[in-house]
Amino acid sequence: MSTTTPPTETVAIGTFEDTKPNFFVGLLKAQAFQILLILIVIVLIFSALAPDAFAQWSNFRLIIQNASILAVLGVGMTYIIITSGIDLSIGSVLVFSGVVSALTMRALGGEGWGVATIGILVSILSGVCWGLLNGFLIAKAKIPPLIVTLGSLGMALGLAQILTGGVDIRDVPTVLTVSIGYGNVFGSLPIISVIALVVVVVGAVVLHFTKFGLYTYAVGSSELAARRVGVKVDRHLISVYTLSGALAGLAGILALSQFSTTAIAGQSQTNLNVIAAVVIGGTSLFGGVGTIFGTVVGLFIPAVLQNGFVITGVQPFWQQVAVGAVLITAVYVDQVRRTAATRGNTQSLWRKFVSGGRRG
Repeated sequence: MSTTTPPTETVAIGTFEDTKPNFFVGLLKAQAFQILLILIVIVLIFSALAPDAFAQWSNFRLIIQNASILAVLGVGMTYIIITSGIDLSIGSVLVFSGVVSALTMRALGGEGWGVATIGILVSILSGVCWGLLNGFLIAKAKIPPLIVTLGSLGMALGLAQILTGGVDIRDVPTVLTVSIGYGNVFGSLPIISVIALVVVVVGAVVLHFTKFGLYTYAVGSSELAARRVGVKVDRHLISVYTLSGALAGLAGILALSQFSTTAIAGQSQTNLNVIAAVVIGGTSLFGGVGTIFGTVVGLFIPAVLQNGFVITGVQPFWQQVAVGAVLITAVYVDQVRRTAATRGNTQSLWRKFVSGGRRG
């Protein structure tokens, strides 16, 4: 009588152990984590170069505050790029929303929370309208997102200049500036940063734990496949662009509160900075991949570089060079990953870089 162990038992055990997920390998393969390591290295370098100026809470607080408005915009942009779209209009929509809000509050008297609340709602509603327009033209008229949002970029900025005659409006309610713009909670935490944090957390929960987020990934991965499983793609795209517009409107009132002016000429690079941060954070321009956490990490790289260059006496123009280099590298890494996945190559980039491509 044979005592040989049945082969099925051995196969079952071997299969179980082979497919057991490794958390740390997955973490190392995540582009957002790798970008976080780069951010930490940048912070450590500037802290060593200027410990008395850079490595202080007051300076970190300033960096966080400066990145807050971009973080609000980055949440909406992450959703859009995951659907393999793009939105070049967010900077102009921010300006237009701020202008319409400032004009409304000035017409109502200019002071008090009642007026400020109306101004906040008007700003967000203005952004929603632009987002609806973008989404409708992209989803229903089938015009490429690049063309639609490039057109709305010029339209929103041009209308803002028409409404103001090209002159910034400085009649901002004091209550907005004192509370949202420069107010603090828990001692020294900026209120504007708390608002941005709430938007980031809600955006991350919706993206990663709700059906809306699942549909967003599905549309970006394959629009045709999403339609076949019952996703109303057109309606979802309209919703995503409307969300981005609403957040641009919210960013408009935040900017108005922080700078106490509409700053019409001050947002010319906002859309590109946000897109760069989202892509650097690991969101694929090809769609279907991305995280809110990665976007936040990507936002802080240019913010820290700009702050650190100023403190250490380096020309801030080098920030553009550094961010551009990181952006190109991030897109290249994404392309390599996609090519490897297409070929069925599961070897991570991290392992390739460390081992020189040798298999262990």
